[in-house]
Amino acid sequence: MSVVTPIVLTLAVFIAAPAFAQTAADTNMEILMEKLKADKKFLVASNMDLTEAEEKAFWPLYDQYQKELDKLNQKLGNTIKEYADAFNKGPVENNTAKKLLNEALTIQESEVKLRRTYANKVSKVLSWSKAARYIQIETKVRSIVNVELAKQIPLTY
Repeated sequence: MSVVTPIVLTLAVFIAAPAFAQTAADTNMEILMEKLKADKKFLVASNMDLTEAEEKAFWPLYDQYQKELDKLNQKLGNTIKEYADAFNKGPVENNTAKKLLNEALTIQESEVKLRRTYANKVSKVLSWSKAARYIQIETKVRSIVNVELAKQIPLTY
């Protein structure tokens, strides 16, 4: 799955990007994100070996999962932006560090809960083996995103 790396690197940049007023750059970012979503969907499709009947049942669940994941990505992006703002002002204060750490851990817990929920939903329309394969792909993509984000975020001092 080496094709995943360019997709995920760009996704990591998007997640970490701060939210600004709508501009031409924002429109370009939206276009890029739509392409990345399509590329990710292609990656999943090419690795799942679904029958036509399985596809009809699986893709709506996939789309629902991606919408839920987008919400978590927005929360993560806001947390990263808040951290960057605090970090750029100098040493991060204890109260801010505590708040941001709790937010980051809550997002991670929510991701695991979301994966578990969708593993169960997908297993109702696919075999457990294929459900596990799908969650494995999602987890691998997310792991690469997290590595790239970790490289970009300096340690608190």
